[in-house]
Amino acid sequence: MLAIDLGLFNKKDHVVSFKEAAVMSAIWVSFALGFYVLLLTEGEFLHGIQNQAQLEQVTQTYLHNITLTPGNFASNLLLYKQNLALEFITGYVVEYALSVDNIFVMVLIFSAFGVNEKYYHRVLFWGIIGAVLMRFLFIFLGASLISEFNWIIYIFGAFLVYTGFMMFKGRNEEDEIDAENHRVVRFASKYLPITPDYVGKQFFVKQHGKTLITPLFVVLLVVEFTDLIFAVDSIPAIFAVTKDPYIVFFSNIFAILGLRSMFFLLVNIIHKFHYLKTGLSLLLVFIGLKMLAHHYLDDWGFTTLHSLLIILSILTLSVVASLAFPKK
Repeated sequence: MLAIDLGLFNKKDHVVSFKEAAVMSAIWVSFALGFYVLLLTEGEFLHGIQNQAQLEQVTQTYLHNITLTPGNFASNLLLYKQNLALEFITGYVVEYALSVDNIFVMVLIFSAFGVNEKYYHRVLFWGIIGAVLMRFLFIFLGASLISEFNWIIYIFGAFLVYTGFMMFKGRNEEDEIDAENHRVVRFASKYLPITPDYVGKQFFVKQHGKTLITPLFVVLLVVEFTDLIFAVDSIPAIFAVTKDPYIVFFSNIFAILGLRSMFFLLVNIIHKFHYLKTGLSLLLVFIGLKMLAHHYLDDWGFTTLHSLLIILSILTLSVVASLAFPKK
């Protein structure tokens, strides 16, 4: 789909319109919803479940919050698939919401580096390719650590509470990016040969038989570095929803794939949602507390559906409050 997007719909660099971004956003969201339906109907194929013993093993391995009835494989499998699909869509909503904070920063990056608006799409496309690879490594490393050391979940939880608190504390501060003194720029300037000016859409150019990188490639490196920072928050957050690394990966990837179109959809109106950072900070604190108290919550019958409803409530309230009480 990414190849079709770049090769067919975006052969020519252009400024992405609001209408085009809305259509692409709808397409990516529909793919995520389609995958939700696929898990709901064919979820047993994810781990090749064919009998009750395999179902019990998978449920125990990935700590799915469901109660299986002995000897009733058909109804147990249906319950498992419903829970799996719910975990995916909850994780997707969390990741998509946290991606909005990423958009705030990307707007600042493009502005600080003076990138031509028609090249935004190209930088974001390759940035997403890098993000997919990085998150693949992060997620399966995180899953391996959790399976080996259960206590790491508490470190993740404490980290998310701290991150949420710090985000809330700095919610009203104006974010700034110093293009000249950014650590990625300093590193690139020291170790890589860079052209002094942009060369259209090119990341690399040949001059006097030597390959040089352009400032546009440096911007791409900054975008990748920024996503790496955001992944440190978002990946532990998704492990509060599910411990199945495949569901963690899919929910992350579907959210990242939709990030580019959402960027163009929100780039001109993102400033209107001034309470969104407050909502995201509360979201991180809630997820962190859920990780810290997951044993007690399971005993009280707290399910993935409850998490989804709370997450949607926090996000809806922050958006409604932003529109109802606009910034002066």
